[in-house]
Amino acid sequence: MKKLIQIRLREHGKIDFFEQNEQDIGFADLCIVESDYGKEYGQAISNVALVPEEEIEDPAPKKIIRKANSRDIESIEKNRRETPEALKKCVERVQSRNMLMKMVAAEYSLDRSKVVFYFTAEGRVDFRELVKDLAGVFKARIELRQVGVRDEAKIVGGLGICGRVQCCKLFMRDFDPINIRMAKAQRLPLNPSKIFGPCGRLLCCLKHEYSVYKQIRKTLPNDGSIVETKAGKGQVIDLNVIKQTVIVNFDDGRIIETPASEVRVIDGKKKDKNEKK
Repeated sequence: MKKLIQIRLREHGKIDFFEQNEQDIGFADLCIVESDYGKEYGQAISNVALVPEEEIEDPAPKKIIRKANSRDIESIEKNRRETPEALKKCVERVQSRNMLMKMVAAEYSLDRSKVVFYFTAEGRVDFRELVKDLAGVFKARIELRQVGVRDEAKIVGGLGICGRVQCCKLFMRDFDPINIRMAKAQRLPLNPSKIFGPCGRLLCCLKHEYSVYKQIRKTLPNDGSIVETKAGKGQVIDLNVIKQTVIVNFDDGRIIETPASEVRVIDGKKKDKNEKK
């Protein structure tokens, strides 16, 4: 068994699992870790979990070097305070060159040897001269990373329509493919304000919940099915997948919602194309 904990690198970096050896790292703690770019700082966004070694996917999780000490924390806080000014200087130089790019965020490495700037743009941008200019200003290695609109939402953060912190900002490691079929399977109104997030893309939670809806949907009758209920024979006109109930229309005009477990299908219909796997 290995002790693993999720760490978000830097302010806007990747979320990944790291191995906790003897360090006492808990939720929200700052720590110093090994990464693909060398020594970096990060913050724990989960509690420690015991994971069997055979369940750990390649590549093996990198290690936590130590819990951030007072000197580390002082450096991290200083970098955070000075980040807005760094971003402002970068924006000024982008505007002076009339470059078609939107600066999203900036962050310093722990030792301030590197400054990373994140931006969005419609296409490819030649920023070689901008990098040279910024390197002269900050006396550090400059890295510009072009991100998509979903990455921008993850960096900027905010609240989702549920009122909670956006999933991408809170815990998501990667973005999974999402399609409109997932919204249809969950019987959501195909209204952009209901199924699109602040990034202008389909809500990530559609993916999170899709498998549950698919599993429950297998136990429910199809729309249009003729069913026998305690109230008599009728036709299924709608479903509530989460409540696992069916809405039945009877010949006398009654419409009743009843548990699916109390319904017997007499004549079922094939699933429509939106319910196919």
